[in-house]
Amino acid sequence: MPSTYTPLGVELMVTGENAGTWGTKTNTGLNILEQIAGGYVSIAITSTPTTLAVSDGAATDANQVAHRVIEFTGSIGEATIVTIPLDVQTFYIIKNTSSGAYTVQFKYVTGSGSSVTWGADDKSTKIIYATANDGTNPDLVDVGSGLSLTSPALVTGVNDVKGNELFKATATASAINEFTIANAAAGNGPIFSTTGGDAAVDLNLNPKGSGVLKSGTAAVKIAGLETIFVPAQAMFGTTTNGADAQAVETTATRPEMKVLDFDPSTIEYAQFSVAMPKSWDEGVITFQAFWAPSNTDTGNALIGLQGVSVANDATSDVTFDAAIDVTDAGGGALEDVLVSSVSANVTVKAAAADTYTYFQVARNASAGGDTFTGDVRLLGIKLFYTTDAANDA
Repeated sequence: MPSTYTPLGVELMVTGENAGTWGTKTNTGLNILEQIAGGYVSIAITSTPTTLAVSDGAATDANQVAHRVIEFTGSIGEATIVTIPLDVQTFYIIKNTSSGAYTVQFKYVTGSGSSVTWGADDKSTKIIYATANDGTNPDLVDVGSGLSLTSPALVTGVNDVKGNELFKATATASAINEFTIANAAAGNGPIFSTTGGDAAVDLNLNPKGSGVLKSGTAAVKIAGLETIFVPAQAMFGTTTNGADAQAVETTATRPEMKVLDFDPSTIEYAQFSVAMPKSWDEGVITFQAFWAPSNTDTGNALIGLQGVSVANDATSDVTFDAAIDVTDAGGGALEDVLVSSVSANVTVKAAAADTYTYFQVARNASAGGDTFTGDVRLLGIKLFYTTDAANDA
C-alpha cells in the first residue's frame, strides 16, 4: 500500500514500505513539521485567485500551506482572493504587504464558510485559524476579531492598520483615576466616563493649540469665559448726577448712535441691571467700554464700572463695591466707535446664584488721568464673566 499525505503535505508511510528511504522520508517529514511550527514563506499574490500550493512530501517553499508565517507581497490591481484547500486545519500568522489599494480576501477554495479580509488600505498582520470544521463550507477565523485581553499594558500607544499613530498612552506615577467605556443596549448611547479612587473626577478633553472641541462639525460649548453686551439704550442716567441720553444722527438713514453723554468736568453716572446666568461662577468680571467722542480731542477718558448683587427678598438699598476704571484715548474724529482695552478685575459685591445684579457706570472726570475735553458718549458695556457649568440648567 503506498504512502498517504496529510492536508499539509506530511507523508504517512505504511509499515514495511520505503525500505532504504525511510530515514530520508522521515527527515523530510520532520522538516515539514518544522515549517508548520514556525516556517516563513513570502508569496506574491499578483493574480486572483491565488491558491496556496500543497506539495506532498516536500519541505520547501513550494509547500506553501505548511508554513506558519506567510507574507503576501506583490502589486495587485484588483480585489484579490487567496485560497487554501478545504481540508487544511491549522493556524497562520499572515502579513499583507502587497501594494495597491485593493482588498485581499483569505478563504477556503470553495464553500460559503467565513473568510478573513484585509481592507483596501489594510497592511496589517493577522492571526488566523483554519477550522476545516465542515467538509463543504469550513470557516476561517480572524483571532483578532474575537480576542479577549485582561488588563493589557500599552507601553506607548496603538497604531492603525497602516502603522500610523492612532492614539498614545502615557504613564502617570501612582495613578488612581482613569476613564471607563461602556456600550449600551438599544435606545441608549454608549458611556465614556471617569472613574477611580477620587470621589469626584474631572474629564479633561484638551484640543491642541487653537483646536476646537467639536461634536460632529459643531463646536461643543464648554464652561469658560463668556460675554454679555449691554447697549446704552438698556441703561439710564441716575437721578443724581445722571448721564444724559442722546441720539446722534450721522447722516439720514445711516446708523444713528443712541448714547449716554458723560460730562468732562463732573462725575456722572448711569446704571443697568442683569440677572446673571446661573452658570456664572459668581467670581470677578471684567469689561470693555464702547464709546464715541464728542470732539476731536485725543486725551484719555476714564470709564469705570462697579457692581452689587441683591438676593431674593433682600433690599436694593445697598452700596456698590469699588469701581474699576479703564483708560481709553479719544480717536481724534467725531462719530468714531472706540473700544477700550479689557479692564482689571471688577468685584461684584455679594455675588451669588439667582441674584439680581446692579451695575453702575461712571466717568471719573475729576481724576487727574482723565484729560479728554469732550463728552464721553457711551455706546455700551461688554461684560466678561466666567462660567463653571456647561449650561444654566
